[in-house]
Amino acid sequence: MSQAVTALLALFLTTCAAPRTAPPAPAVEPPPAPPVVTPAAPAPAPEWFAEELPAPDTRKRLDFRGGEPRVPIGLMQGRSEVRFVPRGRMRLRFGGEADKVLEAPSGSLWTVRVTEGSPAELSSRVQLAEIPFVDKAGLADAQAQWKARGIAVRVHVLGVLYGIAGKVIDNRRYLLLLDEELTPRDAPARQAALLSQFGVRTTLFEEVRTPSHAILEVKDQGGAVVGLAQDSVSVETLDDAGFEVRQVEHDVGYDNHGFEDRSFRGTLQLVVDRHGTLAVVNGVRLEDLLKGLVPSEIYARAHPEALKAQAVTARGEVLAKVGIKHLADPFLLCSEQHCAVYRGRTGEAASTTAAVEATRGEGLFSQNGRLVDSVYSAVCGGHTEDNDVVWGGPPNPNLRGRPDVLGSPQGLPTPGNLAEYLRAELPTMCRLSSFAQPSKYRWEKRFSVEQVNALTAHLNVGPVRALSLGERGVSGRARTLTVAGERGVTQVRGELNIRRLFGMLNSAMALVEEEQDAEGHLSGWRFRGGGWGHGVGMCQTGAIGRAEAGQRYQDILRFYFNGAEVAPIY
Repeated sequence: MSQAVTALLALFLTTCAAPRTAPPAPAVEPPPAPPVVTPAAPAPAPEWFAEELPAPDTRKRLDFRGGEPRVPIGLMQGRSEVRFVPRGRMRLRFGGEADKVLEAPSGSLWTVRVTEGSPAELSSRVQLAEIPFVDKAGLADAQAQWKARGIAVRVHVLGVLYGIAGKVIDNRRYLLLLDEELTPRDAPARQAALLSQFGVRTTLFEEVRTPSHAILEVKDQGGAVVGLAQDSVSVETLDDAGFEVRQVEHDVGYDNHGFEDRSFRGTLQLVVDRHGTLAVVNGVRLEDLLKGLVPSEIYARAHPEALKAQAVTARGEVLAKVGIKHLADPFLLCSEQHCAVYRGRTGEAASTTAAVEATRGEGLFSQNGRLVDSVYSAVCGGHTEDNDVVWGGPPNPNLRGRPDVLGSPQGLPTPGNLAEYLRAELPTMCRLSSFAQPSKYRWEKRFSVEQVNALTAHLNVGPVRALSLGERGVSGRARTLTVAGERGVTQVRGELNIRRLFGMLNSAMALVEEEQDAEGHLSGWRFRGGGWGHGVGMCQTGAIGRAEAGQRYQDILRFYFNGAEVAPIY
């Protein structure tokens, strides 16, 4: 950090300062008084500000003040500058040793800009396996397997155990990690070596060795620098009126990637991220989070009882992800597809808001009082799947696959004969729903020989001569794919790995068949399947069908989660 910047930071953090230019008032308000920067300590804060701004460590945990948890959601990161507008009177707190606070009127435009940023130093360990916390035998087996291969490993417990109003939330699981600490640059080569030697696909577990730092400039609407902050700026508004955030980046890595002005409830933190740039974190109450999240997960025009079922499952999904993701980032969950698509107030719809409010605080619980892992997929294809088939680990009694039909399935075709099952016109709920998608319920996808050879080149079996799906679950979803080539044979394990290998197949409830040209030579393969997604838990399209058939949301959830009951969490 330059001496000039250090001196300027010290000046701002030890003296009061006023902006050179007051921000103009919105047209609907009288001209505001200029913002004033004052020490936070001399007088008690107004009641509406009491203990609202989170301390830095609360960005990585739930805040239960008030009973309802407040969740820190990452809206975007990697920004050099962020602009926002408070929707109510604002209080802004500068990060640093001195506790300096600025108050400003509603409707004023503010800019936070990074200067003197330095990225975090990260280390990586190769993650060999993720094992459910209850599966002690599976953990021991995995450790023994890698020890026999001559590979040193270590065990890490990921997740949290906590209680809310007498209910237990436990999402702990074991990670089996390579004992070797690597730099982010060296880790991919180690992963490639493990794949080549043992045929094992791995992920990376990141840890922060040295935190990132930056000096943040806070500018008023006239462009005047009114304060400097070390690493973070926290802002809140009267009565949780919230903020407009300009040019929020969304759908990173997808075709509809872009930027959009969005409105959010709750508080904001502008904080230095792992890159030494800016991340925007929205501290939002869980119910308000769901209002901006549920419309992105299900059709807002769907039957109200299906929307209520989605609200309950989404609430459980958020709580189940706490402490699991974004371990090296300054927030718990992101607002992208990686966690759950969240657009804040901008994404809210009246119908889904009503569903969230009607199920306020409700979660789904097993008979032993534990929060159910309330997972869901878009279209089950007529039959849901067992959790252990899709993700491994021990069977979860609440996640058992079953035919998605009303009444008895007796006499109907079953996935045991998958070819017949995929051809039959079945009375399944995701087929009969008014929101049914024929191209997702049953589908085909073709690949040429050249395409398959390119997609499987990293398997090192040479030009492919045969593909075979096996080890099917109760829905017909495969968890192994055997690939036979001119130089050898290998097996791809895992429902998601199979789908990813072929550019994300709709599902693994599929058959694969050879195709030949006019001369009888192999020309490619055709996948013929059913469903869209992993098929475990609630079928969203099926839930809509059940609601349209007269089932209440409690009955819908009881069916998909094998007797689990809806109960209040708070």
